[in-house]
Amino acid sequence: MRDNRIRTRVRDAVAWGVPALRSARAALISRARELSWPPPGNARRRLEVAGVAGAFALIVGLSAPAAGIADSTASPTSSPVTGGAPAPAGSLAATGSSFDSAVNNFAAAVAPAPPADQDLHPVPVTAPQAQFTPSHEQLSNAKAIVDAGKSMGLPPRAWEIAVATSIQESNLRNLGNLGSRNDHDSLGLFQQRPSSGWGTPSQVQEPSYAATAFYQRLVRVPGWDHLPLTVAAQKVQVSAYPSRYATHEFEAGNIIKALYGSGPYADLASDLQ
Repeated sequence: MRDNRIRTRVRDAVAWGVPALRSARAALISRARELSWPPPGNARRRLEVAGVAGAFALIVGLSAPAAGIADSTASPTSSPVTGGAPAPAGSLAATGSSFDSAVNNFAAAVAPAPPADQDLHPVPVTAPQAQFTPSHEQLSNAKAIVDAGKSMGLPPRAWEIAVATSIQESNLRNLGNLGSRNDHDSLGLFQQRPSSGWGTPSQVQEPSYAATAFYQRLVRVPGWDHLPLTVAAQKVQVSAYPSRYATHEFEAGNIIKALYGSGPYADLASDLQ
């Protein structure tokens, strides 16, 4: 009978351990992927973090079946945990709870910090600043812009220039053709014109494509990361109102911080972090 109980516990432990390891792996990989800034210089560090995370999940996960077996051996007369009663220390259920808690703590520890103000605003901000409360749509579009910049290995200053530009051009809305109110053939988050070589109408209305196209032209501007925001944006956009980008710098920074769970709009972007 005792051997049967041990075999049962082993089967239960394996049945619990495999899904738990998969869940932990998914959670840790998700967090590791967020550690994308700064990309080039810290690539090795991110790989090391991912390696440690994998080893951590494996060690803690594999300890659960062992604890379950040990519990069976030490307490052959103990009854299985049922209903909502608290799991006894050392039991399989208690080990599962500890494992989940450990994974959550580890994931929280490797969560990326928001960009520092000096990374967002390396040049003094002198223009009066506009402010508004962004909608979920606007925050989602900002996330697409930031994610495109991350995928290109660009720093937070690039993200802020891009988000501020989109605020000015479209109020962070992916605009289609507005008919008589449309400015020539301008479309999308950055009001890019297909006739000026930005892409097809459908392409410039795809947030990731539009942001990538903006960044590709931005990085060709000499010293773009040390220019005032409005100057860098104007070099790309060639707007009839070149100074207006400057009024959105702080707002763009706060929106970017919200995507990291920080700043005045953090609660509005909780599902985007």
